[in-house]
Amino acid sequence: MNNFKAMVLDKVNDQTKLEIKQLRMEDLPEGDVTIQVAYSSVNFKDGAVAILNKFVSSYPVVPGIDLAGTVIDSKDERFTKGDEVIVTSYELGTGHFGGYSELARVPSEWVVPLPKGLSLKESMVLGTAGLTAAIAVQRLEDNGLEPSQGPVLVAGATGGVGSVAVNILAKKGYEVVASTGKKDQEEYLKGLGAKQIIHRDEIVDNDNQPVREEKWAAAIDPVGGKTLQYILSTLKYGGSVATCGFTGGSEVSTTVYPHISRGINWLGVDSVQYPRYERLKVWNRLGNDLKPTTLNEEMVNEISLEELPGVLAAILEGKVRGRTLVKL
Repeated sequence: MNNFKAMVLDKVNDQTKLEIKQLRMEDLPEGDVTIQVAYSSVNFKDGAVAILNKFVSSYPVVPGIDLAGTVIDSKDERFTKGDEVIVTSYELGTGHFGGYSELARVPSEWVVPLPKGLSLKESMVLGTAGLTAAIAVQRLEDNGLEPSQGPVLVAGATGGVGSVAVNILAKKGYEVVASTGKKDQEEYLKGLGAKQIIHRDEIVDNDNQPVREEKWAAAIDPVGGKTLQYILSTLKYGGSVATCGFTGGSEVSTTVYPHISRGINWLGVDSVQYPRYERLKVWNRLGNDLKPTTLNEEMVNEISLEELPGVLAAILEGKVRGRTLVKL
């Protein structure tokens, strides 16, 4: 397979161009594991890379921060031809050719063996979004969260991280309150396990109150901005919010009051440079006790490489529900 198809983002004379091209093996970057890609996925960050040209450290680049496939060559004895593997995050799809390609070559330290309990397709239904959601759940539970403590809020619940988080939490017995701006998605969210659906406008801090009525034992927030401000002001005593995104803005205005009067925890979630030994543990849990119950067509939209540009634009506009897979 010397010739293969990939989506390439390039920049010439300050003008960027996104196009599907035929590449050759020698076009691949350095790395010690070469993978025939089966699936990639579409994340908000992929849209920011391909459409807004954010996070890109060098051109040309093949976007796609996730991939799953089969090893066809390895210089690392931990991986052999035929192994099924996952690669997410690090510099994949930003400074190193990523998942929107029929072939990929990456450093072996980025490679995770496909966990028992997951297929290649299921691993990309999860992808970075699923990994992020699982890390967030683990962080909350490491800080003492238990189902008996009360409702857990998931903001941006119809997005990739939100959808997976709702389902994982519901499976573990939590009372999940899902927030969304999409009024027609109540049935979808209840199907994922949400007990209550609220409109996103109900959890926005428009008056800069540092402390409000206690509502949530914990929250998972991929939104940021004024939504995160509201969450911080409404967590129950000792509660935690796991922050994992900024689709609603990166600036947050808060005070020390909810932290020192209620002992709340603001937990940052990083899935980009997350240590490999911790990453392996979380992926194995995603094939086991944290595996969502809805890795099916209800949560998943499968597309071709040719359909990808339109979806990348749509995800930036908040018009993509659940998870979108790119079948290579």
